[in-house]
Amino acid sequence: MIKKYLSIILASFFLLGVAAGCGQQKQAAGPEVKNVILATTTSTQDSGLLDALIPEFEKKTGYKVKTIAVGTGQALAMGEKGEADVLLVHAPAAEKELVDSGVGINYRLVMHNDFIVLGPPDDPAGIKSAAGTLDAFKKIATTQSTFVSRGDESGTHKKEQSIWTKAGIEPAGKWYQQSGTGMGNTLNIA
Repeated sequence: MIKKYLSIILASFFLLGVAAGCGQQKQAAGPEVKNVILATTTSTQDSGLLDALIPEFEKKTGYKVKTIAVGTGQALAMGEKGEADVLLVHAPAAEKELVDSGVGINYRLVMHNDFIVLGPPDDPAGIKSAAGTLDAFKKIATTQSTFVSRGDESGTHKKEQSIWTKAGIEPAGKWYQQSGTGMGNTLNIA
């Protein structure tokens, strides 16, 4: 119970802190607008986490959060264009670039992802015996077992691409499919 409330409090402070740093342009005097646009990943949206955190945040702060769930690349682009106040994404190198450029402020590590390789129970590529992710990817490519990628320039897709590069493999062919959708849909396709 304490862990749940601590998570809510930390997320609330994070969202409030970032919201306070947004809107650097001077505005005419008038009523304070208490809206926050949150650009986040489809993975975060699909997890249900925001369904638990946002209502509590809105109740405690009076801010109204509008969530836009897209891939990390799109969320970062929205932030760069000033179309979002808060970004919850997972591509550390790209996040650092945004902050280093001066566009992103109040950068905080809120959470992290664990990447796992999922496959059918009959394990056609034999990845259950793989020494690690790199070995699993090599086995998938060697056996040309179906691999469904997000293919959407999201943080997850970028991570996948980095693993293929480390494995020395350029994935292509009938076995390598790109969904162009979020993680939830990609898992359903797979």
